[in-house]
Amino acid sequence: MVYDVNQARLGKVLKIGRRYLVWVQNSVLEGELSWAQLEKLKSDLSRAIKPEEDSILLYVLRDERWMERQRLGKSKGEPKWVV
Repeated sequence: MVYDVNQARLGKVLKIGRRYLVWVQNSVLEGELSWAQLEKLKSDLSRAIKPEEDSILLYVLRDERWMERQRLGKSKGEPKWVV
């Protein structure tokens, strides 16, 4: 999940995201969710943002075998399922 939201809603969006995902970098969270958890996350976020001002991107990877993650610099958090 990657988000760009108004400062007034930043804390609320981060708090919602951290219920489901791991905070890995400013405005970036990662993790593995069931389809039901993903729908609940989207519902919670939809109630917290103003769609005309805020943007949230959710990247759905159907199989972690097809994902490669490369990092440069310091780690803020590390989801357990990412290799």
